[in-house]
Amino acid sequence: MPTLNAETRVVVLGASGYIGRHLTDYLNRQGYQVTAAARRRDWLVAQKWPGVRCCFADVYHNASLRDAFDGAEVLFYLVHAVSEDDDLFEKERQAAQNVLLALKDSSIKQIIYLGAMQPENPTSTHLQARKLTGDLFRMGNIPVTEVRAGMVIGPGSAAFEVMRDMVYNLKVLTPPSWVRKHSAPIALPDLLHYLGGLIACPSSRHLIFDATGPEYLSYRQLMERFIALSGRRRWLFPIPLPTQLISVLFLSLLTSVPSQLVKALIQGLKQDLPANGKTLQELLPQRLTSIDDAINQTLAQEAEQVLNSPEWANDADAHLRWREDYAFYPKQAGFRLETSASIKALWLVINQLGGEEGFFYAPALWRLRGRIDRLLGHKTPTGRPAKPLLAVGDKVDSWKVINIVPGKTLSLLFGMKAPGLGRLTFTLKDHGERRSLDITAWWHPAGARGLLYWFSMMPAHLFVFRGMAKRIASLARQKDRRGH
Repeated sequence: MPTLNAETRVVVLGASGYIGRHLTDYLNRQGYQVTAAARRRDWLVAQKWPGVRCCFADVYHNASLRDAFDGAEVLFYLVHAVSEDDDLFEKERQAAQNVLLALKDSSIKQIIYLGAMQPENPTSTHLQARKLTGDLFRMGNIPVTEVRAGMVIGPGSAAFEVMRDMVYNLKVLTPPSWVRKHSAPIALPDLLHYLGGLIACPSSRHLIFDATGPEYLSYRQLMERFIALSGRRRWLFPIPLPTQLISVLFLSLLTSVPSQLVKALIQGLKQDLPANGKTLQELLPQRLTSIDDAINQTLAQEAEQVLNSPEWANDADAHLRWREDYAFYPKQAGFRLETSASIKALWLVINQLGGEEGFFYAPALWRLRGRIDRLLGHKTPTGRPAKPLLAVGDKVDSWKVINIVPGKTLSLLFGMKAPGLGRLTFTLKDHGERRSLDITAWWHPAGARGLLYWFSMMPAHLFVFRGMAKRIASLARQKDRRGH
């Protein structure tokens, strides 16, 4: 394997995405000088990667791209539009063209683009859009190395998490006919090895590689392997659902993976994805992780990946409560409003949670939920610390404060008895003349019971959060008028 040059400056564009955050961490540990670039700069900073430069970058905002590329030699392009079919191609085209424009007169000497495996005649608009991006980059003057991958097996991979949720949530699995299609799944660490290794293999011409795992198998065969490794008794009967819409709706109810990712996944699974990974394996040899090992490693890492995130702040109580059947991706519901109230006043009001104002709205519903908890044999504590501002570790009734960013975010761990793990987050943003308040509940359901609980509670969540947000804004405006 070529010697790695740790002096190389690398930009990961799309660093807040699934592959992007893992690649950023991998390259950072390899000693590269990394710039993590994405629209969610605050999220990047919260990862606390030592020595990593975090910057805002929007592929539709040329000036931000030039700032991200400044001084770098290698660009990893990991951005993919998630949109409806009608404008997906246009968004991908605009993004690629903006990047090419920003690359003019830049120091970038190599582009490494993570694309998607391509069937002979792709019918999926998402696969076609991935190919379009690579074709556009190859029209520029900078050498492009495109790495085409299919399914990635790793914690948070949409395809893997859909399979996991199906197995954990159903006794009898009746997936659509697309589970018969074949691909060569690759373990996340193996893909990162390939991507990182290409930095030390610059080329003066455009190259395309397939990144494959050790086996070519169907999604059904993969599910059968997962069932065997999970130790669960499941019956698998694929059926031809009549439309893609029904398939998407079915999986959106069954899994916690975001519906837009589910739709893109289904499109990509409707055709066989034959590939030849021999060339890349010869260039960057490694012992490929077996399918069984990749599945076992992923399951073992999921809790760490979820709970070590800034959102969960590595909370010890959350770790104690995590169970293997909790979904990786959380369901979410909430309400957002804009207000003229100041950030200072809004923050002070939010920190009154559990005090004289209680939970700000529908106190009867909160009391009813507490009674239900006690009937279930769970002793629900009451009260809150007698101080104006909450701190991490404070208890507010059955909730525990797990994360605070003063003036921006307050997150609480849900402490009542229920099938899953949840948190409640208050988020403030200043937009100049207006401020926004976002109240969101996040729920990692425990199997089918956890999903049933979530959907049964959703109407109450939407009703309560709307009232909470309006009451908080009203109290904050009163504080501003009083000059507090």
